[in-house]
Amino acid sequence: MDLAWYIPVLIFFARICDVSIGTVRMIFVIAGWRGYASVLGFVEVLIWASAVGGLIAYITHPLALLAFAGGFAVGNFTGMFIEQRISLGIRLVRVINGDREVNVSSRLRELGYRVTRIEGTGRDGPVELTFVVVKRRYLAKLLHSLESIAPEAVVTVERADYASASALVHDGAPDARRGWFGLAGVRK
Repeated sequence: MDLAWYIPVLIFFARICDVSIGTVRMIFVIAGWRGYASVLGFVEVLIWASAVGGLIAYITHPLALLAFAGGFAVGNFTGMFIEQRISLGIRLVRVINGDREVNVSSRLRELGYRVTRIEGTGRDGPVELTFVVVKRRYLAKLLHSLESIAPEAVVTVERADYASASALVHDGAPDARRGWFGLAGVRK
């Protein structure tokens, strides 16, 4: 069976689509969004079955196999890019500031963040521990602010599974109480 020029192209783009959708679907699964994940899973499998069907029909043609594998590789990259752009989830940012001249929590509150401050003791004496819960899409802005406020501070970021809506509201962000896509409640 002859391989038309467009068959490897279709296989390649089908794989890009199904792998990208699969990456986003997994983010929705982790976030607990069953409905969105189910719909994406349905579409993902339809596209995947078409790509596999094209590969099996032309399995003896190396271009079909290369298109399938290449689409998978590019699909991973594309899916990760999409995931980064939509920035779903929430993060807990922990700041350990040993500079007594800088009050990180006050400066962040001036910027509209809700901050929890704890006094602690580090290796070299007293430290200010600051905790901020922020939507992931605002993380870069917060980290940039922290760099200018306290460049010597130790900053760690971790994924948070849940935060009440009131923990996420700050002047620089939309009202978090509406949730994602206008849905009630806040999850990852």
